[in-house]
Amino acid sequence: QVQLVESGGGSVQAGGSLTLSCAASRNFYMSNFMGWFRQAPGKEREGLAVITSDGSTRYADSVKGRFTLSKDNAKNTLYLQMNSLKPEDTAMYYCAISYFSTSHFYGGTWSNPGNYNNWGQGTQVTVSS
Repeated sequence: QVQLVESGGGSVQAGGSLTLSCAASRNFYMSNFMGWFRQAPGKEREGLAVITSDGSTRYADSVKGRFTLSKDNAKNTLYLQMNSLKPEDTAMYYCAISYFSTSHFYGGTWSNPGNYNNWGQGTQVTVSS
């Protein structure tokens, strides 16, 4: 199984930016899609963004226009550039990899955590007002 390790979290003031990274233990080109999620205390895990093996992306409305997902296949690393951060973005952020059908991507169910096979341990993002 591929192992995922997130990094880049931290504390930032509202309006600031952070870039999260997700390093895979081996080549993730065999995956069908990879995503970023977050979970705040007492809330469900929320799907934020997803990218397919060919680079197509989707974003949740809550982050569209502020967050950008990208990947570097040569480095086996997934990135999440987060701009215009808000206090409500405070959460633990996770990356995940899926070998399930890309129908989840095109059908809109990519944001369901159950459609992913492996998860990282998470990185904390705290945004102060």
